Amino acid sequence: MVQTLSDTIVALSTPPGAGALAVVRLSGPDAVGITQALFSKKNLAGQPGHTLHYGTLREPASGEILDEVVVALYRAPRSYTREDVVEISGHGSDFIVRQILAAFLRQGARLAEAGEFTKRAFLNGALDLAQAEAVADLIAADSALSHQVALNQLRGGFSDELRGLRAQLVQFAALLELELDFGEEDVEFADRSGLARLLAEVQGVVRGLLRSFELGNVIKNGITTVIAGRPNAGKSTLLNALLREERAIVSAIPGTTRDFIEDEVSIDGLRFRFVDTAGLRDNPADEVEAIGVRRTRERIGQAALLLYLFDLTELTPSEVQADIAELTAALPKLPALAVGNKRDLASPAQLAAFQALAGENQTVEIISAGQRQGLEELQAALLAQVRGAGLAGAGSATIVTNVRHARALEEALGYLAAVEQGLAQGRGTELLAADLRHALAALGSITGEISTDDLLTSIFTQFCIGK
Repeated sequence: MVQTLSDTIVALSTPPGAGALAVVRLSGPDAVGITQALFSKKNLAGQPGHTLHYGTLREPASGEILDEVVVALYRAPRSYTREDVVEISGHGSDFIVRQILAAFLRQGARLAEAGEFTKRAFLNGALDLAQAEAVADLIAADSALSHQVALNQLRGGFSDELRGLRAQLVQFAALLELELDFGEEDVEFADRSGLARLLAEVQGVVRGLLRSFELGNVIKNGITTVIAGRPNAGKSTLLNALLREERAIVSAIPGTTRDFIEDEVSIDGLRFRFVDTAGLRDNPADEVEAIGVRRTRERIGQAALLLYLFDLTELTPSEVQADIAELTAALPKLPALAVGNKRDLASPAQLAAFQALAGENQTVEIISAGQRQGLEELQAALLAQVRGAGLAGAGSATIVTNVRHARALEEALGYLAAVEQGLAQGRGTELLAADLRHALAALGSITGEISTDDLLTSIFTQFCIGK
């Protein structure tokens, strides 16, 4: 990715394709001058920032009108990139956009690379690296909770917490470095007992952030909910009912579903990824169904939530409990929700038996997927399960959602543990200072206080062009 900030970049910032409006954005020292070369209405150079100007864009040589536009001016440093920024709102025609971009390129602008506007915001100090990555998360947010978490990170919540940790560690690191400068004097400037207390405190915070990553991954990627059960329990019917569309093939023939069918739905701001699976039975009809059953068990091992669906008219409460126990035997922390289907066909005695089971520390929901009955209660039960796992209030908390951040925290924790061990063993100042420097570097890499060109390229090329 080009590193210079001396040129002016341009890109379409709205999605490509025909639409009512299209926004073309320029950023750089010549953004206003390049726009002025095409803009016929006013002298933009004399206009203040944060103002709008209506006029036409024309080809400088021929005077041909390209479009009627509204030009928004943002003067450095009060702009997204802290450079002069111009945003041109015109008509959303692919042809018009191509003509405008070509005209700006002829005036000396160059096409922006992926994420280059946000990269300039980072390089110019408007955002740190964690905040810049939150911009991409905010654009990709497709649920209320993922939006809240990304917005909290963009506003600097995560960064502020990291800066506080680093500031405390930097003080001790500086004292250790000072000891190295006076190595022949055999003096200690850094209070070892104070450093030990600080290390314990910082490690506790870092461990808490790492624990939040599991929750953050669920928020960012959706709550994987596997719908499992015996053949003909109505799993595909339930998936269709939850999605409100005929996504899966429904048949009375056992073993119809041979492989996963996945789709997503938002429930009260939380994104659930439902996975319809092959029916579980001990004697599959053929090799293909047997593979499907094996994959179902593997997929349960990767789930955040198990929805065990059973036919109220076929199984007894003890059989349901035995099935759930068998499926979760190796996954004691996996939340499991028992859902009895076909309540419209069940007898009063069968319904009563499972309603009694619901009072024995086993969550049981009674529905009819085919008749679309009990779905609101089922959705409420799903929300209760995941909120009980720590999602309540997550939008305002500091949650780690980025794999790169989690790896950096793990690296920092390893070096902090090494410093702690070194203190306990009485290691020399040089070794303590080296491990502490590595820990500070790992924490600094999250916010970009310590970064490399390769790291920046890897991050910003994942952005869309125009952002």
